[in-house]
This record gives sequence, C-alpha cells and structure tokens, in this order.
Amino acid sequence: MKYLAFYDIEKNEAENRDLTMSVVTKLNYIFNCIDRNNIDCEIISISGTLNSKPVKAKKIKISDNITLELPFSLGRKNRFVRILDRWQIKLKAFAKLLKIKKNDTLVVYHTMSVVRLVSLAKKIKDFKLIIEVEEIYGDVWNRAEVKKRELKYFRLADKYIFSTELLNEKINTEDKPYVTINGTYGVEKERYTKFNDNKIHIVYAGILEPQKGCLDAVRAAEFLDESYVIHILGYGRDSHKNELERAINEVNSKSNCQVIFEGTRTGEKYIEFLQSCHIGLSPQLTNAGFNEISFPSKVLSYLSNGLRVVSIGITSLRMSKVGGLLFFYEENSPKAIANTIKSIDLNDNYDSREKIKELDIEFTKDILDLIKLK
Repeated sequence: MKYLAFYDIEKNEAENRDLTMSVVTKLNYIFNCIDRNNIDCEIISISGTLNSKPVKAKKIKISDNITLELPFSLGRKNRFVRILDRWQIKLKAFAKLLKIKKNDTLVVYHTMSVVRLVSLAKKIKDFKLIIEVEEIYGDVWNRAEVKKRELKYFRLADKYIFSTELLNEKINTEDKPYVTINGTYGVEKERYTKFNDNKIHIVYAGILEPQKGCLDAVRAAEFLDESYVIHILGYGRDSHKNELERAINEVNSKSNCQVIFEGTRTGEKYIEFLQSCHIGLSPQLTNAGFNEISFPSKVLSYLSNGLRVVSIGITSLRMSKVGGLLFFYEENSPKAIANTIKSIDLNDNYDSREKIKELDIEFTKDILDLIKLK
C-alpha cells in the first residue's frame, strides 16, 4: 500500500520540511499500527523544505515494513521558487500515483492541496482509495464552493478513516467501510519530568490561532492563583504569535498565576514537556460550526501522556470513546476554564493510560481489517 501525506521523521529535521506537528504525531501512530500488522507501506511525502537552499530526494527505511520517500525540493528562496517547488513536488507525486496497480491501496491524508491530483489519478488507475478525513475545510474556512468540491472528492473513496463518528455521519452517505481514530492511542512511557516546585502546571499545546482557544487559555490565568502556572506550547503565524505574546504580557501584569510561552517543541522534547505538566487544555471557540464535528488531536496527546484534560463540551468529544475521561466546561469563557481547572482533584486514582491501551488494541485490529477488506 501507499500513503500520501505531508510527512517527515524527526532525525531528518535539519531539512525543515513543511509539516504540522499534530499531523505527524497522528501519522506516526498509524504507521506504527500498520507496521505491527506486518503490512508493507510506502509513504509518499509531499513536504518541501522551508529552507532557502534545495534538498535532495531520498528514501528512508523506517522499519522492515515502512519506507519513506521524500521529494526533491527547490527551497523557499522567494515567492516564484516557492510556487514552482510546490508544483514540481505535486507533479512527481502524481507520477508515482500513476504507477499504483488497480488492486493496490492508496491512503491519503486529506488536504485541499492534493484533491485534484488524487482525483485524476483515481479516475485513471482505479486503485483502492482510502481517504483519512480530520475535518472538512469548506466548513473551517466557511467557503461553500470548497465544501462542495471536498464532498465530491470524498465520494471517490472506497473506504475512510475518520477522526470522529460525526464526520462519518456527514460524509459517508453510501455506508462504505470505515474506521474511527480520534487521535494517537499510543501510551507514552513515564519520563518522570514533573516540575518540582509544588505548583500545578497546565499546558496548552497546539496551533496558536485565536479560534483554537489559545487566548482563552492565557486569560484563564486571571481567575487562578499563584499555585498554578500556564504554559503555552505551539506554532503559528507571526501575527498570531504577536497577539498571543501581547495577551500574555497583559495577563502577567495583573495575575498571580504566571503564563509562559514555551515556543515549539517536537518529538521527545514535546513528550517530556507534556509529562512535566498535570493538566492539558483543549479550549475551542464554539461559534464555528466545524468545531462540533472535529476532534482536537491534542486531547489524545495529553491523555497518552497521563494528563487530565480540561475541554469545551463539544459534541464530538462527548460522543468519543474518551469522553468519560475528560473534564468539560460549558460556557465558552476563561473563567469557566479556570473553574474547571480548580475542580480537579490531582490526588484521585485517575489513569487515562489504561483506556488508551484498550483503544490501541482495538484500532490496530480495525485498521488491519479495513485494509484487507476487498
């Protein structure tokens, strides 16, 4: 089978390829499940370098069953080169898709940048197509024409991987085979990296877009005392980072609870930092309709590292297999977040890892059944 996605591995980070941390984390887990099932998989990456200098194409053997093909990339020296680079990467990926045999399987992580090339390749070669859908971008961007194009593309799939049951209800109108994976079900071993200052450490990890709730996470500090510390860990546009830092400075000037922006961390450093904290935050603005059917990947990252999770009570989370592990708040406000944080007893027998282990066993079997299903 082949797997088309924006992807790279940590040891190749010097090439600084175009990636999203949450996507790579989830794909790492899925590839691990595929590997454990002894399925041969070739990852076709379409991640170009964000550096100014070109990087060569390369093939990396990740395991006995998994190989990664990284594309040649011209770099991002200027806007013209950036556009040219994206097109040459897509054209070479398209050429690889045309080599897929009719009875072989292609799994595609859904992004709008691959819709046309995958649609055309599927029509030409008629291979088995599995589309992994995390969200509907037409809903995220509030663009009806984009959503119409996506839904047409989704109908080309023979099977699906969904992040929530609600996406299945919305997309899979022909009742095709599917599996649901809310996020990473891989339990991380204990790193023993907790802060040793007798304070309760809270982390928001993710994209720094205001609609994802990072500013509410910061402002929750106004309603907490000096026994709490809030860490903001993530990535995003410079404009969003600047807005975040202004909010942090403002809150720190009047709050006893300290807020610290930690920048971006990946791989082992990311896991160690999560485990140094006690509570993970998953705020999200509920005035955007797409939030009700999406599943924030950070929730599973927190749970797999043993954190308690404070989250807005959206339908997709309440209906999920981990809903019973979460601490929900209803009112979309920093004060509601803070009140839920203060309600948590850190001395109880809470153990999120056991439930995650059960889900890992279940998904590993489900993905094998889906891939083998004719």
